[in-house]
Amino acid sequence: MDVTRAITGYLTRLLTSVGGMKVLLLDKSTTPIVSLISTHSTLLSHEVYLTDRLENKSRDRMKHLRCIALIRPDEDTVAQLIQELRMPKYQSYFLAFTSPLSKNVLQALADADSYHVVQEVQEFFADYHALTPSLFSLGLSCPPSRLFQADSTSSLSKWDAHALDLHCNGIVALLLSLKKKPVIRYERMSALAKTLGEELHFQMNTALPTLFEFRRTESAPLLLILDRRNDPVTPLLTQWTYQAMVHELLGITNGRVDLSGGSAANPGAVKGAKREENQEIVLTPSQDTFFSSNMYDNFGDLGASIKKYVLDYQSKTPNSSKIETVSDMKRFVEEYPEFRKLGGNVSKHVALLGELSKRVEKENLLEVSELEQSLASNESHAADLKNLNTLLASPQVHPSAKLRLVILYALRYQRYASNRIDEMVRMLLSAGVEESKAALVYVMLNIAGAEQRQDDLFSNENFFSRGKSALKGLKGVENVYTRHSPHLAETVENLVRGRLREQSYPYVGNAPPIGQQSIRPQEVIIFIVGGATYEGELEDATCWMLRLFVG
Repeated sequence: MDVTRAITGYLTRLLTSVGGMKVLLLDKSTTPIVSLISTHSTLLSHEVYLTDRLENKSRDRMKHLRCIALIRPDEDTVAQLIQELRMPKYQSYFLAFTSPLSKNVLQALADADSYHVVQEVQEFFADYHALTPSLFSLGLSCPPSRLFQADSTSSLSKWDAHALDLHCNGIVALLLSLKKKPVIRYERMSALAKTLGEELHFQMNTALPTLFEFRRTESAPLLLILDRRNDPVTPLLTQWTYQAMVHELLGITNGRVDLSGGSAANPGAVKGAKREENQEIVLTPSQDTFFSSNMYDNFGDLGASIKKYVLDYQSKTPNSSKIETVSDMKRFVEEYPEFRKLGGNVSKHVALLGELSKRVEKENLLEVSELEQSLASNESHAADLKNLNTLLASPQVHPSAKLRLVILYALRYQRYASNRIDEMVRMLLSAGVEESKAALVYVMLNIAGAEQRQDDLFSNENFFSRGKSALKGLKGVENVYTRHSPHLAETVENLVRGRLREQSYPYVGNAPPIGQQSIRPQEVIIFIVGGATYEGELEDATCWMLRLFVG
């Protein structure tokens, strides 16, 4: 199971099925899906000479080109496609949809095709973003999307209808692309996880049974649906792995990082490597081997890795200028494109490291992270309160970091009789944090506080768990910036060892027979309602000998 390979396979098969010069027509949903796993040069190698958007009404008529349209079959996109077919701009159309089509949609498309330009209609199940081979996303952002019903008094337990459809369609597409029909388990206290699991079970067994007729294996795959509210701590912590740091401090959007707002490191420091300032750079593991090899490196090791990368590049620079014979010329012509690509890649990572280093120093992230880890990992109210007061009063600490610290303090000491949550919120306001943002402390307690969580997240709710928490700091020398272990790691460990209790993580539908329940699952797909993180969740969870996918 490899989500990047699954979508790449779909795209390659789609492009090679249509010969000759062609245009690839995408929509707002499928554009990032394709951009994460392909490049312009790859598309060009399949004779795709133009890529455009269905929403672009100013496209020229090109009757000499065939058109491959890869779109998500939602209401707005289908309406735009119907308008396209009524006034076609291309010679012929080959339609591919990222999730199963209804009969009504097929009929509407057939009625609109009065010029008989549609040559083929297919379903390519690619309605998700393949961020890494083992990490996927549905590409939904809140806002404008939302999870909960807006007009319900019990909104935290009821899906927004449109959001439920998008989640269900995306996960169905994922399962079909991987050719898996899993058993489903969910967190008992999450009504959202239960509803999503039941809807997926209905789709696999009732609505789309013929699509899920896959070869059975001795150990059935498992889809485990979790709720972000059961671990609100992990997303609040400062990240120290390469991919996570870039995403948190600079932002990775559809595999792109925009450096125009920051002051990147001086590319002149790398011999022979040049890059334009204020540009958007590509940062995906499928297109960058150095990033793929080092994206889980911590910040301390990253500098050494990039230094070695620079030295390797510079060692090749003098050789490229030695052109004395015809063979040298031939070698140079063959190697120059790769050499130039390598130079740009070296420059990119040097720039990113420089920008990250600058932000760490400027925003005092080392001290901030040390307190975050203390709040997440150990219970020491007096020391935490003292350090929190110091950082809230510091002008060097960014307001967003101050807000995260107070939220962590509130989550950790919510049930502590002498907590100072209200006082800390007042300090946020005094530090210049907007009132609407300071109120998020109370919002977080309402959404993901102790009453909403299923498990003992901080190991402080009884005598034995408090003792377990106290022992965490006695297991040898720890890195103070990475003490926290995501709750997902413990969940996966219990799953692997057969200790994930059915009372806490029940099955959807009929549970497997007793004999089969003891068989360790070899393939696990984890979906977290509310989103996974780039932090150690994925890395820690995949340390177990499983084929594990997180979304």
